Amino acid sequence: MTQRLFFDCDTGIDDSVALLYLLARADVDLLGIASTAGNVPVDVVTTNNLSWLELCGRAEIPVHVGSATPLVADLMTTEDTHGPLGVGHAELPTPTITASHVDAADAWIEASRAHDGELVGLVTGPLTSLATAVRRDPALPSRMRRLVIMGGAFHTHGNTTPTSEWNVAVDPEAAAEVFAAFGTAGAPEPIVCALDLTEQVVMTPDHVVRLAAASGSTPLECPDPGDERGLRSVADNEIIRHLTDALRFYFEFHHDHDEGYIAHLHDPFAAMVALNPDLVTTIPARVGVELTGTLTRGMTVADERWMSPLGPNARIATATDLDSVFDDLIETIGTYARALVRI
Repeated sequence: MTQRLFFDCDTGIDDSVALLYLLARADVDLLGIASTAGNVPVDVVTTNNLSWLELCGRAEIPVHVGSATPLVADLMTTEDTHGPLGVGHAELPTPTITASHVDAADAWIEASRAHDGELVGLVTGPLTSLATAVRRDPALPSRMRRLVIMGGAFHTHGNTTPTSEWNVAVDPEAAAEVFAAFGTAGAPEPIVCALDLTEQVVMTPDHVVRLAAASGSTPLECPDPGDERGLRSVADNEIIRHLTDALRFYFEFHHDHDEGYIAHLHDPFAAMVALNPDLVTTIPARVGVELTGTLTRGMTVADERWMSPLGPNARIATATDLDSVFDDLIETIGTYARALVRI
């Protein structure tokens, strides 16, 4: 059955992998992409989304521009993690297509109205665009079939502050408003893919080799910590070449922070959950976001023991089959990259 999905992202290396996964799935009707400021400024996010779509021959999918700033806070970006253009060492072709005249928040509203009860929402960046949409149309949550959010940290450390995860830390007010809105009657409980689980989705250089092999790309390149920094791929498959260059930057970043020569694939995992919620075990919780704490602003707090009289407003993903996740990711994107060469 075809799933109608609206993707909200701050592209981003792992957002790029998520986008390619969604494009590769024949059972997904990708209705639109909201570009939300986060990893890089909103104009760079928009360019990256347009570039990937044009490269993949999917120029018909509209890209919608969100706000240049969070609801309240000043924008912070993370080029040290994702590179100056958000895609690591990759140099994507300059797009010739342009963004839609409909802004990201209105695009959320239009998609939910056009596909009332069917729409699957996926957010892998800050929640600014969705929160703005809910401000404009408070009934939006009740029209959603499902919402999956990559964000938060509950029983683990943060990756931006000691207690906060990046997407929430960029716009805590937006995250707080979205969780509150989806705690109302008639709205689905979002599935939250937080750092507790997404930091277990660890990509290694061996996965890059498997991905290239699945695509038929040559030569098979295996990024290594001993390589010259910024070494460029010579893969003959353009998708694999750009992905290898992007992921090499991600490996280098994690290596520089003593996490190993690896990459956490937070966003592709959330994309997979959006299409197949049975991929994860979840627990119900009441999720709130700390907005005023001197040391804890942006912290996601989960009431898992019903201390609050309010019912759950989210389901937190707690476990998955990691081998199956990578098998699916590699086969799906690899087969897609192989097919694009033949077009």
